[in-house]
Amino acid sequence: VQLQASGGGLVQAGGSLRLSCAASGNILGIETANWYRQAPGNQRELVAVISNSGLTNYADSVKGRFTISRDNAKNTVYLQMNSLKPGDTAVYYCNAVLTTSYGSVAPWGQGTLVTVSS
Repeated sequence: VQLQASGGGLVQAGGSLRLSCAASGNILGIETANWYRQAPGNQRELVAVISNSGLTNYADSVKGRFTISRDNAKNTVYLQMNSLKPGDTAVYYCNAVLTTSYGSVAPWGQGTLVTVSS
């Protein structure tokens, strides 16, 4: 059971990126999922959360610019990032509570680097 994050890259300020977090292995579904980010020298911070019913919550710094969503059929969670700023530069990590036949597990993805140039 693992999470695979992808979609990072280099983008100019004002641009957009969509990150994906795909769950694989013997899973029955995704419960709550989160996106975090960690910039150099900073602590990891929570960016966005989506519940199993689709309720969302965001850090104040990304409200109105980022959107978290999920595709339950694909066991994938997305983070659409618009109007990117240099301050959004960080490694982005996904984390989710996954339902398996042997219980719930909460793995982390490997991280994907987002670099926003000014």
